[in-house]
Amino acid sequence: METSCPKCPYLLQKPCMCGKKLLKNQPCWLADARCGEICGKKLKCGSHFCRKPCHRAGECEDAGKACYQACGKPKKACGHPCEDKCHAPSACREDKPCPNKFFVTCECQHLKQEMKCNASKSHEGNSKKSLNCDDECARLERNRKLALALNIDPEAHKDDHIPYSSETLKMFRENIKWSQEQEREFRVFAADEAEKRLRFKPMPSHQRAFLHSLAEDFGLDSESMDPEPHRHVAVFKTPRFVMAPMKTLQECVRIRLNAEAAAASLLEDQRRLRSNNEAFNGFLLKHPRFGLTIEELRSELSTHFQSTPGLMFDISFLPSEEIVIKAKPANPSTNISASSVEAALKAMKPSVLATISTKRLAETCQMCSSDASLNIVRRGFEDEGATDGWSRVAAKAIAPRSVPPQRGVGEKSVYTVLGSKLKDAKRKKEELEKARAEKFLADDWEEEARREGMEELGAGEYDADTTSMEEAARKEWLG
Repeated sequence: METSCPKCPYLLQKPCMCGKKLLKNQPCWLADARCGEICGKKLKCGSHFCRKPCHRAGECEDAGKACYQACGKPKKACGHPCEDKCHAPSACREDKPCPNKFFVTCECQHLKQEMKCNASKSHEGNSKKSLNCDDECARLERNRKLALALNIDPEAHKDDHIPYSSETLKMFRENIKWSQEQEREFRVFAADEAEKRLRFKPMPSHQRAFLHSLAEDFGLDSESMDPEPHRHVAVFKTPRFVMAPMKTLQECVRIRLNAEAAAASLLEDQRRLRSNNEAFNGFLLKHPRFGLTIEELRSELSTHFQSTPGLMFDISFLPSEEIVIKAKPANPSTNISASSVEAALKAMKPSVLATISTKRLAETCQMCSSDASLNIVRRGFEDEGATDGWSRVAAKAIAPRSVPPQRGVGEKSVYTVLGSKLKDAKRKKEELEKARAEKFLADDWEEEARREGMEELGAGEYDADTTSMEEAARKEWLG
């Protein structure tokens, strides 16, 4: 009996069944290699495309039968896609009410209500219906007109403010060209006062998410309508909308990148300043109290300044709204080393921080080193908070310690009195328990008889003849 040959194990290049790709490393014995892509060829109806994956020629969806996909053409009565089975090349009948849903709004677009279209060839359905505005609509419209009257000057808004959310900017950077086209549609819609509703074509979910996020940034309302694959986004103008943002998405992305670069540069500068070995020669107060003056600050810290008679202190405001307190020799002819100045400042630091914390003169205080032009060349390695952290420790360190009062001779302390009271209560509790135990024993007449017999006859005699004693005691007890 002959045995069949095994399958050929060699790997070859083979074209797929649809002929779109040349597949590598395909087994020699495999006759039907598939690429997995959707066919996409136009069907005989001329309106739809084959949705089957890679297959042989002539095996599309409509092979040997009519197209069975939904029509999908927009209806003339309402514009919704036709849900009937493919009837090409015939026109849509539109004799039944349209089952698709849409939003009916008031004139200002603030109120919305979802309802069925119900439009047909003979009836307009609910497409012409609208809701009546209420008091809230009137209030929002007044606010909108007031905002326009106060004029949001375009020149006054050319700062670093970004009117878009981080999520919008993130999606914009993922597909800049397409996102700019959608932004242009939004701006044209926003500039046209007569237009109240904007309807986008069907698109994937991630693109619809961008439209929803952008509509929120513009102050517009948005809704997703119709089922897949015809799901699209409709945008509405409501009284919440005033005007389109002055800055474009591209400008805001550039501002964000510049801000990130500036923040990175600032961190690098701070790291460089902290790594400098320049000796400290003053204090730096960040976020000082509103309305704080140099005279007031000098008055509050005068006690600390006087503790170092060899130094005098200059107080200056920096352009960054910080305050620098710089130490220098009280006598210009006196030569004081930088290390001595730093040591004196470190000795003053706990008391200075405590005063700043108590008086709430500033949020943070740290040691620093500044040059002749008051440029900060070195900062402390860590910002010590003036309202917490080291300042609290320093405040506790300088707080006066309370000395316990001395007792007179023969005077008992409160602890002695409490101890004696507890001892008396414990003794009374033990006596009460002993009395209860004796009462319990007295209730047992046999035990009582034994005890009385021991008292009268003596313990030695009771031990010698226990039985006779118990008998005698019982007779005497019973009379």
